[in-house]
Amino acid sequence: MTEDTQAEHQQAETQAFQAEVQEVLHLMIHSLYSNKEIFLRELISNASDACDKLRFAALSDDSLTGGDAELRVEIDVDAEARTLTIRDNGIGMNRDEVAENIGTIARSGTRRFLEQASEKGDLDGRLIGQFGVGFYSSFIVADKVTLLTRRAGDTADQGVRWESEGTGEYTIAQATREHQGTEVVLHLKEGEDEFLQGWTLRSLVSRYSDHIGFPICLRGEPAEGEEQGEWEKVNQAAALWTLPKADITDEEYQSFYQHVSHDMAEPLAWAHNRVEGVQNYTSLLYLPKRAPLDLMLQRDERKGLRLYVKRVFIMDAAEQLLPHYLRFVRGVVDSDDLPLNVSRELLQENELVRKIRSAVVRRSLDLLGRLADNETEKYNGFWDEFGPVLKEGIVEDTANREKIAGLLRFASTQDPDAGQRTSLSEYIARMQEGQEHIWFVTAENFKAARNSPHLEIFRKKGIEVLLLSDRIDEWMMGYFTEFDGHAFRSVAKGDVDLGSEEDKQDAESQPEQEELLDRIRHVLGEEVAEVRASRRLTDSASCLVIGEHEMALHMRHLLEQAGQELPDSRPSLEVNLEHPLLARMEQAEDASFDDLAHILYEQAVLAEGGQLDDPSGFVQRLNRVMLQA
Repeated sequence: MTEDTQAEHQQAETQAFQAEVQEVLHLMIHSLYSNKEIFLRELISNASDACDKLRFAALSDDSLTGGDAELRVEIDVDAEARTLTIRDNGIGMNRDEVAENIGTIARSGTRRFLEQASEKGDLDGRLIGQFGVGFYSSFIVADKVTLLTRRAGDTADQGVRWESEGTGEYTIAQATREHQGTEVVLHLKEGEDEFLQGWTLRSLVSRYSDHIGFPICLRGEPAEGEEQGEWEKVNQAAALWTLPKADITDEEYQSFYQHVSHDMAEPLAWAHNRVEGVQNYTSLLYLPKRAPLDLMLQRDERKGLRLYVKRVFIMDAAEQLLPHYLRFVRGVVDSDDLPLNVSRELLQENELVRKIRSAVVRRSLDLLGRLADNETEKYNGFWDEFGPVLKEGIVEDTANREKIAGLLRFASTQDPDAGQRTSLSEYIARMQEGQEHIWFVTAENFKAARNSPHLEIFRKKGIEVLLLSDRIDEWMMGYFTEFDGHAFRSVAKGDVDLGSEEDKQDAESQPEQEELLDRIRHVLGEEVAEVRASRRLTDSASCLVIGEHEMALHMRHLLEQAGQELPDSRPSLEVNLEHPLLARMEQAEDASFDDLAHILYEQAVLAEGGQLDDPSGFVQRLNRVMLQA
């Protein structure tokens, strides 16, 4: 053993994987085996990213290339040793970066993701790329993986060797490497000999990685008398978005989407545009078919478009190019006009970026609009996955609010079993003659919305009501006041006047009933702002009503649970004077009357998705009334 080798071994450390990494490895190896060839796509994609990053870094320091300016990815096979090596001369990593990027999954929400993945049993399309786990796909086909790397700009003795058998631990050590970049050596499992065959590797590169903008070179079979074969470029090596649309097949568009998104599923739709004139740029935008499991859990994590300037990679998730409510859109923007040294801070202040962003938003919404108009089934699938995210745009993007509103879909009393399929335009087309408002109800869940007592008079009169049950809906409707000249009205807020004199007469109380209302007011005291006869109810005994601009009870409950302080607010109690319970209360003794009055209020709270301050007291009152009955 040489002195250098001894020094390297002395510095070797054995460390345990993060618990979440072990779980991801286990899930990946056992769940993705039917798609095992994707490991090559993931490793080539990582190598391409490393080359992109070095090319950008070399703009300000060309010494980083180490005199090797031809960036490339190499695939090397050693059939005798049964190893497959994917090598690049890109940016490389130092020891800290290897430990951070390979040994851990440094991201909150990992545990919840794994739980959801196990619950849904839907891992194939969502596991790869979910936590930057493309590297771990190596263990689908390899029983040992060796990674050798050196950060560009570091000295030869600052290389790093990382090795693991994909179980519970890995070793990391100092290593000597003459060149910057990374190579991943896969020691293939028994039965994986197909990945030692040149024709298999060529086929996989053609299928998954032909669009990579750097040469992918495969070492061929050695000629007789030679130890090693010649390198052969096996991909087109042209950035896909730079090619004319007529020259790109659907399969190539789909393959490029999988490269930029790490999504195994095909995209739902895409739009490819070249803008020339005052400014020149190309955009290639994709709509995913499925949402990542953490889309709402990880709202603050930036995802989105890759930014290139004159085909030079600048950054992976340029949040300045997309508003947050379109964070599901994937793709690239390549500008001819931005400076190559652009930073995230400069992007925020750049007028060209603002214009590109405006155009990208418009094209994204247009793409959704075409899908909604022409491919209803596909759009319904999109809405089921991303609807709550798109709703954020109603609040965040006032300039495009009308366009976003046209893309919204809702459940409705017209056909409550049809899911969220009704557009606002369809609702307006079905409105009754003389109907001025778009009526809606918000609730904690769909069942609560569908069964809300506030709907009773609307059902009786055949007036359609939108059923809103996403958590974001109450917040959204606070900013969404009208559409196409029709104001929104909540069936649970303010006074409901459907324009019928008969309804007004039915809701007017007689003197003896007014006395009943006064008795209820006296019992409930400060719990309610008012007790009044209802125009809403036909079957239920009572309901709670809040002011036009007040927050629904279920939303107040959520915010209070989150520790937010809210201004005091008291609902009004509306009672159905025709209900038998109210007739019984007129004859009740004082103690029994008090119980019934409180129950009348408490059942209205529960129907609203609210929470009782004294559940035990409610149970006791209910028991007393039941025993008396």
